[in-house]
Order: sequence, then C-alpha cells, then structure tokens
Amino acid sequence: MAAGTSSNVHLHDIPDVILSNIFSLETETRTRNAMSLVCLKWLLLERSTRKSLTLRGNIRNLFLLPTCFRAVTHLDLSFLSPWGYPLLDSFSNPLVLAQFLRHAFPSVVSLIVYVRNPLTLHLLASQWPNLQHVKLVRWHQLWPAAPVGSDLVPLFDHCPMLSSLDVSHFYCWTEDLPPVIQAYPSIATSLSHLNILKHDSSTDGFKSHQLLSITACCPNLRKLLATCIFNPRFIGFISDQTLLTLALNCPLLSLLHLADSTSMSNVRPNLIEDASISFAALGDVFSKLPLLEELVLDVCHNVKHTWPALELLNTKCPTLKSLRLGQFQGICRGIASPPDGVALCQALESLSIKNCTDLTDKALIAISHGCHRLSKFEVLGCNQLTRKGMWEFTHNLRKTLVDVKISYCKNLNAVSSLQALEPIRDRIVKLHIDCVWASIIGEEKSLKNWSKLKYLSLWIAVGELLNPLSLSGLNDCPSLEEIQIKIQGDCRDQPKPFMAAFGLSSLTCYPNLTRMILDCSGVTGYALTAPVGHTDLSLWERFFLSGIQDSTLNELNYWTAQDVDVNQRCLFLPAAGLLAQCGSLRKLFIHGTANEHLMMFLLGNPTLRDVQLREDYYPAPDNDTITEMRVGSCCRFEDALNSSSRHVPD
Repeated sequence: MAAGTSSNVHLHDIPDVILSNIFSLETETRTRNAMSLVCLKWLLLERSTRKSLTLRGNIRNLFLLPTCFRAVTHLDLSFLSPWGYPLLDSFSNPLVLAQFLRHAFPSVVSLIVYVRNPLTLHLLASQWPNLQHVKLVRWHQLWPAAPVGSDLVPLFDHCPMLSSLDVSHFYCWTEDLPPVIQAYPSIATSLSHLNILKHDSSTDGFKSHQLLSITACCPNLRKLLATCIFNPRFIGFISDQTLLTLALNCPLLSLLHLADSTSMSNVRPNLIEDASISFAALGDVFSKLPLLEELVLDVCHNVKHTWPALELLNTKCPTLKSLRLGQFQGICRGIASPPDGVALCQALESLSIKNCTDLTDKALIAISHGCHRLSKFEVLGCNQLTRKGMWEFTHNLRKTLVDVKISYCKNLNAVSSLQALEPIRDRIVKLHIDCVWASIIGEEKSLKNWSKLKYLSLWIAVGELLNPLSLSGLNDCPSLEEIQIKIQGDCRDQPKPFMAAFGLSSLTCYPNLTRMILDCSGVTGYALTAPVGHTDLSLWERFFLSGIQDSTLNELNYWTAQDVDVNQRCLFLPAAGLLAQCGSLRKLFIHGTANEHLMMFLLGNPTLRDVQLREDYYPAPDNDTITEMRVGSCCRFEDALNSSSRHVPD
C-alpha cells in the first residue's frame, strides 16, 4: 500500500510474536497494569510476559495470591506483611505454603526474601532448586542458640546452581559466611556475584583472613562488594598483601567494591591516621585486574601519594568506567601539563572523590580535561574546592555531565554550588547539594529554569529551614519528580524549633513532584519525656512534617527520628495526623514502629492504597513494650485499609 493512503489495519493485526516483544520491553509496573486493562488478549499477554514481580499484602490471604504470572523469573517476597516476621509461621503446615508459592511461580530463578529464621530458607530453597540469584533480608537480632552459618546452609544445600548471593541487608556475623563457602566448593566456584557490603554501621567489617578465605574459594567472581576493616590499629585490617592476594584469587573481577565499616555511619572521617596501603601495591593490584569496569575503595584512612598508581588504571584497566575513591590523597597534582594521576583515566564515565584534602581547583580542572566522558561526578569533603573551580569543571564537561553531587565541601554552600553548576543547568538530571544557608543573604541569586532536573537530593542540619531552597536558585524545576531530604543532627542540643514548620510547603512550586524520601533517621532526640527546657521528638516531628498536607505526593518513604538511649524509632501523633491529611498520597512506607491507634488515623486519607511499617534498622524491635503493631494489629489495620467500604480512586 502506498504511503499516506488510508488503512484498515488494526492493532490486533500485529503478529503475536511482535506484540509479545513490545510488551517485554515495558518494565514499569503501573504502565504494564494499564496495558492489561485494554482487552482480554492484552491482559493475557501482559501476564505471560511479566518477568519481575514484587508481592505485597498479608501472607495469610492466600486466596489473593496471583497464579497468572507463571513466566516470572524474579520474585520479591521481602515486602509481605506482617513485615519482619517469619514468612511461613502463619500456617500450621508451612510446607504447604511453600509448595503453593512454587506452584504459582514455577519459573523463579531470582529470589528476595526476609529470613527471620533458617526454616524459611529450608522450605523455600527446596521449592526452587534452580535458583541462581538470592538476596536475603533481615534486620532482627540472631537467634540465641543458632550455630555459625546455620541461616545459609539450607540455601547452599538446595540450590546447586547458585551464582549470585546478596547479604548486604541481612544481619549476620562476619564469621557466618566463610565456613559455609568453604563447605560447598562447587557452589563457591560457580559464584560470580557476591555482595557482603553491610549497610548497617553497627556491623563489623570482614577481617583480612575472612575476606581472603572467601575469595580463595570463589575464583570466578566477577563482582565483589564487601565491608572491610582498613584501620591498622585493629586486628585483621586490610593491608597491601591482602589486596594483592585478593587480586590473585579473583582475576576476573569487573566490579570491586571495598569499604571500611565506618563509611556507612555519619561519623566524620579520620583525616589523621593513615591506612596500611601504599601506592606501589595499588599499582600491582590494578595490573592483576585487567577486566575492571567499576572500582570503589572507600578506605576512611589516608592513602597518600596515589597519583602514580591511578595513572596505571588507564593502561592496566582499559575498560574502567566508574571510579570511587575515599580518602585517597594526591590523586592529581594539577600541574599545567601533561595531565597526571586520575586525569589520565580517559574512559571514565563516573567519578566520586571523597575526603581528598589536597584536591585543588587546578587539579579538578585537569580532571575535567582528561576525563572528558564523565556523566556522573561526586565530590564530598574536599575543602579546597571553590565555586570558580567547580564552574570551570562543569563548563568543560557541559556536553556529558548530567549527575552531580556536592557535599561537605566547606567553600560550596547551596548558592555557590548551584552557581557553579550554571554551565549544565539546562542538562542536569540528578543533583545533590547541602542546604547550608549561612551566606545566602546578600549573594546574587540565579533564578533560572532547570528544565531537565528529575531527581533532587538534599542534606540539611536539624533546626534549619527548607524554605530558602527556592530562593537559592532552584525555584523553577518543571520536570522534578522525586526529592530526597536527609535531616541530621541532635535535637537534644536545641531547646525547641524556632519556627512552626520545616518548610515542606515550599515544595509546592514543583508541579510534577510525586515521590519523596524524608529521612530523619540521623535525627536524635528524646522519645519519652524530655528534660526541662528541651522538646521531645513528637514536637520535632510536627516541625518536620508540617506542610506535607499541601503537597501533591503520590509516594512517601519516611524514616522516623530516633532515641538511641532506648533504641526507639516510632511514629508520633503529630505525624499520623499530618500524613492523614496528605490528600494525594497513595503509597506510604514508614521505616520505624508505631502504635496501632495512630496507624488507624491514616485511614482518614481517602487515597492511601499501600501502607507498610518496615523496621529496617538494627536492632529491629522484637517483643518490646512500646509499640502495639504486632501480627494481630497489623492484620486489623490492613483489613481496614483494604475494606470495601473505603473507596480508593485509581
């Protein structure tokens, strides 16, 4: 048929094979659900091509378990409620439940699950013997009499094809993993991805001999992420010899991520002590890992004069695309010519520099000339950098740079950071800055359009206000969809908030903002009665959340503040009342505890469809007397939330 003539060809005339491929290319869940509503054919096609599924809801409601997603290969069970409780203990015969899950999802090869006790893995792993990727989640304390490695043994017993293991969010001892790895040499040999990077600052890192015993059993690892001990004062610290042996044990690594255990905490870095790592040994390590594509070394102790070793990355690791260095000193001397150090890594697309005390504007500009492909750049704790140097850096990379993070840099407050990003203002997509307003008054404001900015991350000290954000130059962000705000500080050092509200109402100037992460986990205060002259956390919570009722948010992740003395992170009455008034909110995830009667306040919000409590911090509360949210109360709340009497507009 000639071009431009009319046609009676209908969408249904597209061959099923092509239509199936089109459906497979769409990964966004809500879009796929919308596609499935078009007609019965599309419904069946969407269900038959779905490869990834995250189950929510209460595990007791088996009649709601979908059985039409038989092609799903990646299954996430870690969000089932009651969250944090043993998955299969709700039934008198847990084996039947495990078999029912296998029958509903027979094709699963990738599994994420909350493992409160070894029985969960013992029953589930036997149902899917072809599992290749497993991620375990647990924030509760270990069982008192649990033998070393008992949580992992069922997985290795039943899954001989295991090639990827992620325990980064699984609370266990560092002593648990090495003996299990050694006891199953065939599985250890087939492992290509091992993530033992703990995201909890209270967890100790792996000692040198533990890390080497693991890597010696896993010679085919492609990706290794681990929390280590780099402090030379500690027994089992990571030394030159450790890194060299690790490189010899795993020569096929494409991703190596080693971070000190203190890098996960909010403690300021130790800029005095040196690590027991030399630039000469680093050069040898790089020479033995020619396939590296991503390298992270967050040492938290000084590694000095590193520019000669970093120059080798360009020749010895030609495929390196991403580099993150923590407390490496002398990474680039910044001499006029020729370029040196990290500036020679011309293939880099992502670079993160943390706590480099001698990084100057000249060195930063040299890096921008040498690493001309950078699309992502992070700089943290580099106090010699100025607005002028950052402006020149972004100007040189204005054609590629779209993701920037500037944090803890003394000379770069909110206004100066935004002014330094002026050359890429119309291109940047993702941004993090610190909300330091000390010198905002009197500085020239740049009230301009950030047309492509979709994600904004902010750090702000407790007691400070968010309102000056729009005055600093970020008032016009028409594409902004998600914002993350991390509040940090000790409320016990302050008598009370000096203003009625933190300033969330100022975010109404962003018309497309629908998702927010409000992280108050770094805020410490008094959960119970505060001393005379001080304010308890309930009033601080009112201060933080006031104005959220005016927002257009669809999804909120809220980390509650904490009282470290009593290990309590909970939702208070002001927060429950304010969240109930957020009329557009559909999804609410509270990372902390709450009383049942306060959770019932949330039912007053007519749009809420998905609410969950996640105690994802260590140690997660277990049998404490403060919260009423137990299995029964959780079920009562969910029944009320999903009641037919609540009309939730879609």
